[in-house]
Amino acid sequence: MSLSNHLDELKRKHGDLDREIDAAKLHPSRDPLEVASLKRRKLALKDEIEKLQPPSTH
Repeated sequence: MSLSNHLDELKRKHGDLDREIDAAKLHPSRDPLEVASLKRRKLALKDEIEKLQPPSTH
């Protein structure tokens, strides 16, 4: 898998987790520990994406 494809896949998973977290917030019966776990996974993906992306040239 190329780096570009890997980054695209990580970004897709990050977006999926974002939507899952938003949906969980709409259902108060959802376990808060599960929501916290989703947030940690999302943050870990964000960190991995930032490590793999080339530095911006701004």
